[in-house]
Amino acid sequence: MTAQTNKINVKGFTLIELLVVIGILAILLAITLIAINPARQFGQANDTKRRSDATEILNAIGQYGADPVNSGQLPADILALPASGSATELNNTNFPTLCSKLVTTYISALPVDPSTTGNTSPNGTSGIVNCATIPWDTGYTVQRDSSNRITVSAPQAYAGSTTISVTR
Repeated sequence: MTAQTNKINVKGFTLIELLVVIGILAILLAITLIAINPARQFGQANDTKRRSDATEILNAIGQYGADPVNSGQLPADILALPASGSATELNNTNFPTLCSKLVTTYISALPVDPSTTGNTSPNGTSGIVNCATIPWDTGYTVQRDSSNRITVSAPQAYAGSTTISVTR
């Protein structure tokens, strides 16, 4: 009898090959995460919301003044601001009647900065719909200059950008 050698044909990858592929995938994943930068993307998305919210607040103030019922006058809380141009936080302490004059007539809810906690309406959306709820704070600021131009700003803008402000 002749001795037969048993050749075993094993198909598959070696441990070294698998480790090399896993290492390459890890490097590609790290490069992708650095390129995408999710924190930056969220920051920019929040800044877009801040710009939209500031415009919405400013539009509501403008609509209040344009309403014939108000005879072209801005809300009393806005007129009470010093014309020095210094920013005042938009909250119930500084603007005790502004929310109730604007909400539901000129704006559905007073927007809240994305980084501000609390101030959630009963349906879970962010915004102040019940002005009687004290305290409330939008996280935005309002200022008036000597020619009654109003500026709404978002001082908590994403770290990589400047303060967001809208003026009319």
